[in-house]
Amino acid sequence: MREVVIVDGIRTPIARAHKEKGWFRTIKSPDMLAALLNAIFERNPKVKPTDIDGFYIGCANQTMSQHGIARLTWLGCGLPNEIPAVAVEMQCASAMAAIHSVCNAIIAGMGDIYLVGGVEDMLHIPMGANIEFWPQIGKHYNPFELPMGMTAEKVAAKWNLTREEMDKFAYLSHMKACKAWSEGKFKNEVIPIEVTYEDGSKKVIDKDQGPRADTTLETMAQLKPAFLPPDKSRGVTAGNSSPLNQGAALLLVMERSKADKLGLSYHLRYKAGAIAGVDPTMMGIGPIPASQKAMKMAGLTANDIDVVEINEAFASQSIVCLKELGFPWEKANIWGGAIAIGHPLGCSGARITVTLNSIMKTDRKDAKYGLATLCVGFGQGAATIWERV
Repeated sequence: MREVVIVDGIRTPIARAHKEKGWFRTIKSPDMLAALLNAIFERNPKVKPTDIDGFYIGCANQTMSQHGIARLTWLGCGLPNEIPAVAVEMQCASAMAAIHSVCNAIIAGMGDIYLVGGVEDMLHIPMGANIEFWPQIGKHYNPFELPMGMTAEKVAAKWNLTREEMDKFAYLSHMKACKAWSEGKFKNEVIPIEVTYEDGSKKVIDKDQGPRADTTLETMAQLKPAFLPPDKSRGVTAGNSSPLNQGAALLLVMERSKADKLGLSYHLRYKAGAIAGVDPTMMGIGPIPASQKAMKMAGLTANDIDVVEINEAFASQSIVCLKELGFPWEKANIWGGAIAIGHPLGCSGARITVTLNSIMKTDRKDAKYGLATLCVGFGQGAATIWERV
């Protein structure tokens, strides 16, 4: 059977989606993706643009500057117009769905070399932009229970989580991310981006904006609940939730024998991928059935998984998913997660895969299996298992 391997994985720094303080406030999704396209070909000179069988990009809100994001960015970079480009939408799992698509395409023999990733600009295209919900949904679900923050509160209530647990999880995310940055862990995966600001000044952004070394549990405890009144909230706050962000990530994946023929190195191969559906009013538990399906497909159990990258949309759902899947906190997000690093929606499935690839190449060279998983808005989950070769 044909096998799929990761030859390279890169990403931009992740910036806050803030119109005044955001480090990427003057650039948009095509700019971020273009920087990664240029970098991926520079880093892999044996691979030419004409060798690519497809450019697949996940993006949650495909409107405005993200309309036609894959094809228009490819063409805007002056790359060969005979190479197809596909934009994939599955909310927060958009990039992971794109990864599954290209892996399955390679296995099926539809192509040998693909560029796949994700991008999201939550500043210029805020959540909910140009969206109209079908009223019929209200006949089956309470519309007020569908927003992400409300689902996080519901998960926290059902599993009887405390505010202290959620704040501790968030605090550790920041501490792990800051430690990883201070030790240069992200250096090989993060591509610096030069940004020109409103006053004409320029700055090279080479690190994530979100991780805060100065945060404390005491500081977090002072934050008010973000989605419900204090007397009704389980303690979901801005501090233990992921922020709004801008960012992009990109992977070069190919059929294993093709990589060997080109003399390219790799250390992970695609083992299994799965998606699953859950109650949309508790969307954060999606990684549980998705990961269980992926592990079953791979013939593995939780004990076999050595490294876990779970997207931290909220501390509440991350804690519950890790608990129900049987993963200790120490095994997950060892370089920090989305609460600290950021969660640019459609980018995140690729971002956690890029970081998983980096971790298993450096910090966890003895790890055999790695799992990347994330929850998906409106009640879904996605998971991918990678195996060391």
